[in-house]
Amino acid sequence: MRGQPLPRRFRTGPTSLERYLHSGGGPLPYMVRLRRIEDELIRHERDVATVRAQLEGIYERERLSRVWKMVAAHWDFGVINDLIDRHNRWYPIEARLPMDPRTGDFATRDGTSYLRWPLGPEWVLSRAP
Repeated sequence: MRGQPLPRRFRTGPTSLERYLHSGGGPLPYMVRLRRIEDELIRHERDVATVRAQLEGIYERERLSRVWKMVAAHWDFGVINDLIDRHNRWYPIEARLPMDPRTGDFATRDGTSYLRWPLGPEWVLSRAP
């Protein structure tokens, strides 16, 4: 076969979008999970803005600061932090990231880490100080 074009069955090089979503099987689990994380982030941002606006109508400035810090400390991030934890644990395997032999960790895509950091009170305070 030297010098001749490869038959079609041997042309298994990289294609696009994770081998076209594994030949029609739909979005991969990490894709669905990332979408759910983004949806949860949007919901939390909307809820933070709504609660902050309601509290601004009730409390004066000095008291609002203390109340807002208490609200942020008790904000429930259970669902999104669970999704983030599962993403950090399974993404490299589901996305079939190659291993970097120098570091012994999974190679990054575009030089950025795939890890996502869990949300906490500081996230709430950064969105609406």
